[in-house]
Amino acid sequence: MTSREMTWRKSSYSNGGQGNCLEVRDGVPGVVPVRDSKVTEGPVLSISATAWSRFLDLAKR
Repeated sequence: MTSREMTWRKSSYSNGGQGNCLEVRDGVPGVVPVRDSKVTEGPVLSISATAWSRFLDLAKR
């Protein structure tokens, strides 16, 4: 599946129209695809679901 076929989402804490955020896609078993919202045709970083969960836990602290 290419990044064009994926449905991406931003955090509800995103700063609006500035485009300074990450976008993620759910639904890929065991992996969280992440991309820069300013470069939607750019590379996609695939992070393990476990590592992403740990990152979110730390970010919430």
